[in-house]
Amino acid sequence: MEPTLAFIPSPSQGVWHLGPLPIRAYALCIIAGVIVAVWMGERRWTARGGEPGALLDIATWAVPFGLVGGRLYHVITDWQLYFAPGGNPIQALEIWKGGLGIWGAIALGAVGAWIGCRRKGVSLAALADSVAPGIAIAQAIGRFGNYFNQELFGRPSKLPWALEIDPGRPGTIPGVTTYQPTFLYESLWCIGVAILVLWATKRFTLTHGRAFALYVASYTVGRAWIEWLRVDPAHHILGLRLNDWTSLIVFVAAIAYMYVKRNDTSPERIRADGPAGDAGEPGAAPETTPEDADAEDEKPADAAEETTDDGDSGPDDTGKDDAKTASETNSP
Repeated sequence: MEPTLAFIPSPSQGVWHLGPLPIRAYALCIIAGVIVAVWMGERRWTARGGEPGALLDIATWAVPFGLVGGRLYHVITDWQLYFAPGGNPIQALEIWKGGLGIWGAIALGAVGAWIGCRRKGVSLAALADSVAPGIAIAQAIGRFGNYFNQELFGRPSKLPWALEIDPGRPGTIPGVTTYQPTFLYESLWCIGVAILVLWATKRFTLTHGRAFALYVASYTVGRAWIEWLRVDPAHHILGLRLNDWTSLIVFVAAIAYMYVKRNDTSPERIRADGPAGDAGEPGAAPETTPEDADAEDEKPADAAEETTDDGDSGPDDTGKDDAKTASETNSP
C-alpha cells in the first residue's frame, strides 16, 4: 500500500508514572469531560433559576452511576473479551484501560440523576435540559482517550487527516498504518450537537426535557455513520452493528418524546414539589423582594391614616354624627 503523505500521528504513550502511580490519559480525558459538563450544567441551571450547587450534589450520584453503566454496557455487549475461553474476567473491572459504552452511561447515569433529583426535590426534566450541551462537550473531550489508547479507529484510509496506528494494535491490518480517525469525527460531531442544542434552546424555547431529547436524537445520527466506518470487532444483527441498532432505537424514542411534548407550553417546574413556573421560569409569578414585603407590611397602616385624615368623619366626629342622627330620629 502506498504511504500516506500526511497523517495524524498517534501519541507515543498514553500512560505516565508518578512514582508507582500510573497517570492514564484515558482517565484524564474522562475526568476533564465530567468537570466541563458539570461546570456548563451549573451555569445553565442557575441561569434558569435553579438552586446554586444543586447540580453538583446531583452529579455525585449521576457520575458514578454513569461510569458503572458505561462499563456494564461495554462488558455485556463485548462479553467474549472477558468471559469466553481464554478470556480474563478480572479485566472486566479494569475500566482505566478503556471500554465505556455511552448508551449504558446515559441510561444508568439518568437513574443516578433521578435519585439525586428526588433527594434535592428538583425536576429531572429541567435538570436534563440544563446539562444536555455539557454532556455533548464531555463526550467530545472523552473521545480523545481513545486517541491516546489507539483504539476504536475506522477503516484504512490515505486521507491527509488519516490516523497513524502502531502495527499490531487490535483491529489493524498487516501492511496498513493509517486509518479513519473516528475518534476525531465523533468529537467534532459532539461539539456540533452542543452548538445545535444551545441554539435551538434559545430559538424555540425547548423545555420539559426537549433539549435533552434533541441532544440524544442528533447524537445518534452522527453515531450511526461513525459506526459504519469503524472496524473494531462488534456483534452484528441483520448486517448492522449492535450500536447502530441501539442508535436507531434511541433516535426513534427521542423523536417520539419531542413529538409528544411539541405543544407543551405550560410553565416549567424547576422544583419538583413547587408550583409551575417557580424559580424564575417563564410564566412564574413575580418574586417578592424584601423591599416589596416591607411595603406590603406598611400599606395597611398608611391606608388607615389616609382614611382618618381624608375621610368624611374622624374619631372626634363620630359622636356628633350619632347625636345628630338620634335627634333627627326623635323629632316629629
